[in-house]
Amino acid sequence: MATAKDLFRDRMIGTIFSVNPDASIQDAVKLLTEQNVGALLVMDKQGKVEGILSERDIVRKVGLRSKSTDETKVRDVMTTKVLYVEADQSVEECMALMNEKNIRHLPVYEKGALLGLISIRDVLRTVISEQQVFITHLEHYIRGG
Repeated sequence: MATAKDLFRDRMIGTIFSVNPDASIQDAVKLLTEQNVGALLVMDKQGKVEGILSERDIVRKVGLRSKSTDETKVRDVMTTKVLYVEADQSVEECMALMNEKNIRHLPVYEKGALLGLISIRDVLRTVISEQQVFITHLEHYIRGG
């Protein structure tokens, strides 16, 4: 059973895309686009997570209210209650939390240190892969091989 930490196998741990709470939404959108990610951690200058900013936050809190992206600050739009998981939690636990809370991104911590941010896509990719392996084993068992 894969863990949250295992989701970083194919990625470099430590590559955390973040934005300062005082940055403009326009700057955040630029970073989201450049890095092709759906969310950014909002971190202060000391590296403490203060929130998370997703594309969904921007659309709902800026786009629909016709606010200016260059004048609106990240702190005015970000989600401040950041749910997270520990590195040793199973991928299934991550998926259950994401589904229950209707979120698409989760920070992963190990012994108090931030490892990175996982997405529902990362979780689903791993769950599907594990299920394919399980199905293959069952097929071999049924065939007597």
